[in-house]
Parts: sequence; C-alpha cells; structure tokens
Amino acid sequence: MANANLLAILAAAATGFLIGGIWYGPLFGKAWMAEHGFTEQQLRSGNMLKIYGLTFAFSVLSAVFLGHLLAFFDTNARATLMISVGISLGYIIPAIGTNYLFSRKSGRLFAIDAGYWVTFYAAMGSVFLLLGH
Repeated sequence: MANANLLAILAAAATGFLIGGIWYGPLFGKAWMAEHGFTEQQLRSGNMLKIYGLTFAFSVLSAVFLGHLLAFFDTNARATLMISVGISLGYIIPAIGTNYLFSRKSGRLFAIDAGYWVTFYAAMGSVFLLLGH
C-alpha cells in the first residue's frame, strides 16, 4: 500500500458497496429485477453471504486500484473526479455495453447498470477527495 491511504480505500469500498444497496434496492431494484425476469424469491434463494461477500471484495479491489492510481499521480480535486468517473465511462461502461449487446440485454438494463458504475466511481473518487489518497 506504498502511498495509498488505507482508511480512504476501505471507506471508498464501503461507500461503493452501500451505493449498490441503494441503487439496486429502493432506487432501481424493481426495474432491475423486471429486466432480468427475477422474482424476489429467486433473488433470496441465492447464497447471499457469497454474493455480498464477493461484491464487497470486488469493491475493495476497485478502491485499491483507484486509490493507488490517484496516489501515484498525486491528483488535485478536478483530476481525482475526472479519473474516477473516467474509469467508469472509458472502461466499465464500454465493457458492459459490449457484453449486453451480444447477450441481447435491454437498453433499460444497460442504463441502470451503467448509471450505477458512474455513481460508484464518482462516489469513490469523492471519498478519496475528502480523505486523501
């Protein structure tokens, strides 16, 4: 963790994880389930410890990468937010967009998921901005 702020990394990961709970819960949960054809019972039947545990681990991995990137370049506020949101716009959204096209997923589902990733990275960038990187 050479130059990265461990507290900021953990806080950014937790923030991204919590945003997922809000995004796919009260904000867009019903629309997301409808686009996938899931019922609430189907979602509850999964191994929730595994799902949430790995989801948090992926949030930590994303925060570690972002934290190190921001620390390496010693970014100012503008660059911190540009890099954070830029990762979602330049890497995440094109990747999921390509997958969604080939798997014939709806534009509505793409908008829900793409919006989440922009919000996820913007929030993590904001945490690094507040706590330092």
